[in-house]
Amino acid sequence: MSSPGVDGDPKPPCLPRNGLVKLPGQPNGLGAASITKGTPAARNRPCQPLPPPTLPPPSLAAPLPRAALAGGLCPTAGIPLGGPPSAPAPGPPVERPPLATDEKILNGLFWYFSACEKCVLAQVCKAWRRVLYQPKFWAGLTPVLHAKELYNVLPGGEKEFVNLQGFAARGFEGFCLVGVSDLDICEFIDNYALSKKGVKAMSLKRSTITDAGLEVMLEQMQGVVRLELSGCNDFTEAGLWSSLSARITSLSVSDCINVADDAIAAISQLLPNLAELSLQAYHVTDTALAYFTARQGHSTHTLRLLSCWEITNHGVVNVVHSLPNLTALSLSGCSKVTDDGVELVAENLRKLRSLDLSWCPRITDMALEYVACDLHRLEELVLDRCVRITDTGLSYLSTMSSLRSLYLRWCCQVQDFGLKHLLAMRSLRLLSLAGETPHWPPCWTVTHTPALPTHTVQLRLTCEVPCASLYLGPISCLRSRSEKRSGSTLGWARPCPHPSTVLVHLAAPLPLRCLPGCPLLTTTGLSGLVQLQELEELELTNCPGATPELFKYFSQHLPRCLVIE
Repeated sequence: MSSPGVDGDPKPPCLPRNGLVKLPGQPNGLGAASITKGTPAARNRPCQPLPPPTLPPPSLAAPLPRAALAGGLCPTAGIPLGGPPSAPAPGPPVERPPLATDEKILNGLFWYFSACEKCVLAQVCKAWRRVLYQPKFWAGLTPVLHAKELYNVLPGGEKEFVNLQGFAARGFEGFCLVGVSDLDICEFIDNYALSKKGVKAMSLKRSTITDAGLEVMLEQMQGVVRLELSGCNDFTEAGLWSSLSARITSLSVSDCINVADDAIAAISQLLPNLAELSLQAYHVTDTALAYFTARQGHSTHTLRLLSCWEITNHGVVNVVHSLPNLTALSLSGCSKVTDDGVELVAENLRKLRSLDLSWCPRITDMALEYVACDLHRLEELVLDRCVRITDTGLSYLSTMSSLRSLYLRWCCQVQDFGLKHLLAMRSLRLLSLAGETPHWPPCWTVTHTPALPTHTVQLRLTCEVPCASLYLGPISCLRSRSEKRSGSTLGWARPCPHPSTVLVHLAAPLPLRCLPGCPLLTTTGLSGLVQLQELEELELTNCPGATPELFKYFSQHLPRCLVIE
């Protein structure tokens, strides 16, 4: 019990804490009392009261830190423990930045915006731009710069190269330059701070780069390991021999009219570390594929031969023996490849995970049997416009437990019965049965003209205003609007004598307004796809059996699947 103190006030009790006893200050002026742990003096010494004005009631006393209990100084008042305490002085209030400029909040918020939206948001204020210009928000994106966007016109009519510091701040590792010349490329190298070492990938499209320009670019930009040349008709095979460097691991060449067999010879001899090759060339033959050696066999894992019309099964033999470690192969548009060529692929390239046979009109169900029997690791199979594929071929594919993506666009013989075979493929995540509307430049009008060769439809495209899109070159590919594979082409074009007209030859008689998907599939057959509960994407664009009621049915029974109408 507590005994009465001075003026009748009760004596405050001792405050034990972890075996320690706090002794109040002495009235005789001896200063702070000593504190010991577990000693008889501490246990038998009577507690002394403190003056009432200097000690709050015990119920309001805050626990002291261990350092203070061990005989240190009071952390708030800076005086010995037991001395007259003083109330802590209130510090200034901590000011938090407004939510609109709080970098911690902005760093999390800006992840929810697309790249185009981030470009707009970066113009709001300096604080937002400082946060958005961090390289983490732009990883994996490639800026596309047209030639006319590289210069600012001064009041005197002179041109000044644009400031690229904003691109350097965001740490872009790749650029796509469109319609540039040798001089434009040199200006880009001189004005972009990271061009010498920081740029890893370069893409040149519809440009007039010459052999000299290509050599200077690859000599100056020592960091480039991925190179794309598309629609560049002024460089030759000699330019590849003089400019290609062994550091390049990925090369893509398309729509370049001077590329033929000798270009493949340069690639095979100068690029021993090549991991990925994408080639779209009309003049490449089986001879070119014989240039690949054992050096590429160890490093090359991806080969895309797009619209290489002259390649036959003999070329496929060269590929499978020279590049046995391929994991991705595309023969899209190689119209001379037959089932025998696919059999060679299936028997020799057992590591394949992706195979593209789109627009191979000679492929039949027999080829799918070879694929199903031997390619047990295959995850993606593209059969767009393989018009000889039937329900029997789909029955072979239904045994492939690893297949995740299957493209059957424009497979006109597939029926509901064949679709039932696919319902057993529980591993399937993406299925495309679509067709598509061809996409022409907005200033062009399209009209039919009489077909000249058999099985060929000729369209006349007339440009209403002169524009860069008119000049497609001697041979150029036209692609559908949502085509995901660069090698899937609707046809080829050549200029007419008239300066504003281009003739387009389609490889098959296709309707002008739309290209139907699988026309024999009915609404009843398509509705059975709800059994594929693991499906993540289903493409039914321009499929006649896909009705609004069916899409509503899918939305109810396939809630996790993206259905593309």
